[in-house]
Amino acid sequence: MSQPDSPEAPALFVVTGAGPVGWTVAEQLATAGHRVRVLTRSGSGPDHPRIEKVAADVSDPAQLGGLFRGAKAVFHCIHGSQYSARVWAEELPGAEQTVLAAAGEAGAVVVFPESLYSYSEPERPMTEEGPREAQGGKRGIRTALLKARAASATDTVSMVAGDFFGPRVRGAHAGERMVKPVLAGKSLLVIGNAGLPHSFTYVPDLAAAMIRAAQDPALWNRVWHTPTGPALSQRQIAEAFAAAAGVRAPRVVAIPGRALRMMGMFSPGMRELAETLYQFERPFVMDSRASEAALGLQPTLLTEAAAATVAWWRDQER
Repeated sequence: MSQPDSPEAPALFVVTGAGPVGWTVAEQLATAGHRVRVLTRSGSGPDHPRIEKVAADVSDPAQLGGLFRGAKAVFHCIHGSQYSARVWAEELPGAEQTVLAAAGEAGAVVVFPESLYSYSEPERPMTEEGPREAQGGKRGIRTALLKARAASATDTVSMVAGDFFGPRVRGAHAGERMVKPVLAGKSLLVIGNAGLPHSFTYVPDLAAAMIRAAQDPALWNRVWHTPTGPALSQRQIAEAFAAAAGVRAPRVVAIPGRALRMMGMFSPGMRELAETLYQFERPFVMDSRASEAALGLQPTLLTEAAAATVAWWRDQER
């Protein structure tokens, strides 16, 4: 077990989860010279001399006391084991309360990646001060989680992001369902309207914003927006990937909402996806200008972000 910080020792940060967000947060912290402890059920995570990988169940309070001791911040990057409102309701609230309690005892702030699901007026540009009162299904669960964090005695930060893209992002609208067909020169299937503006957040920008917020108590106990570039249509972000890869822009075919809803009558997975159709049948835009000013960060240029995304996917094919 690592010892608490001394004047000569780098700070210790704990990351729960090694999906695209947790992995990227851990890598950025280690690259900046910090000690990092990554907790996953399997003991997975990035290979780096400053990263300690520990197999642990973060929903078990008996395991967290010693693992959080000495940490300056906990980045809680674990989501439900399935993309399902039922699973989220069963798994997420209890795990968050366990982490909040253990972090509070350790004197550590907890930083959460957060989605736009809770926003109850998504038809207009979403700002940090906008209402987050959405009810029902996965949207209502995210609303309840945010309220529980606000009520906690432990310091927290919730860093909101749009749909993810970037290295290691697989199960997302701009993940493998988009990048792999683009690189293969195939037609691309998207949902809703392929031409409407939609906010996509580059995961390294989310990680950088979470780390920045963790280090400044003046930023705690707030909901912030990850610095995110101008909203893009699904067609436009696919074209950005194609340009970065030096391939032909794909033919984009949109699955109408009514068709997806019909498929949801027979497929639980399609039913869960259909719940988010409102995000793709109208403009779905987040405004991060206030957070950019507060954090002192800017979104990565689309050309750079698309190139890094394409490079990572091509590495997977080798």
